[in-house]
Amino acid sequence: MGDEAGLDRCEPGDSGKALLERALRRENMVMAWKRVKANGGSAGADGLSIADTVEHLKTHWPPIREALLSGTYWPTPVRRVMIPKSDGTERELGIPTVTDRLIQQALLQVLQPLIDPTFSDHSYGFRPGRRAHDAVRRAQGYLQAGRGIVVDVDLEKFFDRVHHDVLMDRLEKRISDPAVLKLIRRYLRAGVMMNGVVQQRHEGTPQGGPLSPLLANVLLDEVDRELERRGHCFVRYADDCNVYVRSQRAGERVMAGLRKLYGTLKLTINDAKSAVAIAVTRKFLGFSFYTTAGMVKRRVSPKALQAYKARIRQLTRRSGGRSIEQVVERLRTYVLGWKGYFQLSQTPSVFRDLDGWLRHRLRALHLKQWKRGSTMFAALRRLGASPSDALAVASNARCWWKNSRMHLNRALPLTYFDRLGVPRLA
Repeated sequence: MGDEAGLDRCEPGDSGKALLERALRRENMVMAWKRVKANGGSAGADGLSIADTVEHLKTHWPPIREALLSGTYWPTPVRRVMIPKSDGTERELGIPTVTDRLIQQALLQVLQPLIDPTFSDHSYGFRPGRRAHDAVRRAQGYLQAGRGIVVDVDLEKFFDRVHHDVLMDRLEKRISDPAVLKLIRRYLRAGVMMNGVVQQRHEGTPQGGPLSPLLANVLLDEVDRELERRGHCFVRYADDCNVYVRSQRAGERVMAGLRKLYGTLKLTINDAKSAVAIAVTRKFLGFSFYTTAGMVKRRVSPKALQAYKARIRQLTRRSGGRSIEQVVERLRTYVLGWKGYFQLSQTPSVFRDLDGWLRHRLRALHLKQWKRGSTMFAALRRLGASPSDALAVASNARCWWKNSRMHLNRALPLTYFDRLGVPRLA
């Protein structure tokens, strides 16, 4: 960001002791801007894009910084966006302005190194050097050790229900700078812009701001520490917490205790999504587990597989007038991202089946695009198919799905899709 936004003209004092001053130092702000720019995202309630904000801050950053230091800065209300979920419900996101995302990111870069080391070792979500894969492996280890019952806890609309006073009380125990605490409370109370009207909020820390994950971990660390004190084996990723025990009765006791613990934080367990159950029947972060030859293995959960197939069907639908190259280009982004996450699975045969199914869909898409038998015959011959295979396919021109097997497999083999750039899962 640097000179183009005027940040170099706004050095704080030399002491560097106050957290807010440290956050507003030029080097920290430049780093924060690079992260905000890399993350992208849409404009907030002020309508300013990332490019627009660069121009805006060239003249407006000095007074904004002065307002931050004097305690007179008020964040802009977040823009409300509803994101569909796979179960048919919606998740609310609150999109701050780019300027507020920049300020939050600068605060995060100062606060996280101070606060994160104090969190429980059982917490994995939104923490430097920790990934969802680490949480899944730890859960697998508990199952392998004979803890086959899981207390699977999901909190009811967690990010929307965070109680501001409770959260600020926990923050005050970790942050000594009153200016930072005041600013965070104002971010919590900034309100939500919906249809041009600002709605005030007295609870919740809307997903979408850089600070929200850290604030969530601050609040939930209290439950982590109590579970540790009681000697439980558990894994938490954001608001998903799984406690592993050896019996159903023990699980019921843990669930009752968790209800009380979360109650002290004014949070509620979602009964529809939570359960005390045999661990291999539940999913965790998109994975589930199975046992073979006495070993606990990881696999893609049935729900995650359904979501993958639904997305692939959407991307390869046989309408829309897109070329096969355009379809493959969109497929690559999704498939490679999905593979990068689910390659932790220990079921290579499932990936091979998914690869075959995807190529089957692409062969059917080819047939739909070629439409007529004469076009199919000519196209297949150009691709090197034998006259008999090309004729067999062209003779059943309208049976796209059934016809995309057998003869077409030889005409459009795996190497053909490799040349197109279709990624393989296995």
